Amino acid sequence: MVDTAVRSGFGAPSAPAQRNRRARWKDGRLVLGVLLVAITALAGAKLLSSADDTTTIWAAKRDLPTGTKLTGDDLTTVRVRFTSGDDANKYVVVAADLKGLVVARAVDAGEFVPRDAAVSESEKDRTELPLSIATGRLPSDVAVGDIVDLWVVPKAESQPARQWWSNLRVLQIDAVKGVAGSSARRQVLVGLAQNDLQRLPAALAAMSAGEPTLIRRAG
Repeated sequence: MVDTAVRSGFGAPSAPAQRNRRARWKDGRLVLGVLLVAITALAGAKLLSSADDTTTIWAAKRDLPTGTKLTGDDLTTVRVRFTSGDDANKYVVVAADLKGLVVARAVDAGEFVPRDAAVSESEKDRTELPLSIATGRLPSDVAVGDIVDLWVVPKAESQPARQWWSNLRVLQIDAVKGVAGSSARRQVLVGLAQNDLQRLPAALAAMSAGEPTLIRRAG
């Protein structure tokens, strides 16, 4: 006699459900990969932007003696990455209008053209006036090439300030000298036109009894 198993109407018990732990691990790796791609893209964009952080300026194609009228034939363009805006402002940018500019001092072949060496023809016979100015009496960001008015403020409060010259070009400016505060000063070189010289003796006397002050012209 053979025994046979009795089958009921119920199916065999199913195996317990298994959580897909492997899929979760793959999801985490996917997120990490996306983050790495994003970081790499950002780093690449920053590198490209910094690579183009340059200023295009003029350089002399040949030796330019004093009095040479500047034209594009005398110059070549150079792309330079400056460490500061002050350094960049020392040179003539390509966007500058060369019309009417002459060389105020000799510029050697290959030299970047300084702003103080490229002046209008009316300025080529200028006289250079050195000034020692307290830091609070000129714009903090004044730069070579700026146009300024020169005033003198007397030390005696009863006397009014007086303007001695207008439309002077800043030819050179040094860093702050002295300790910070009211005693700190800057050495500034400005250019005087021929017709400005008649006022020079009186202006020097006024500055010996007062403080020179530079007011920058807009534009």
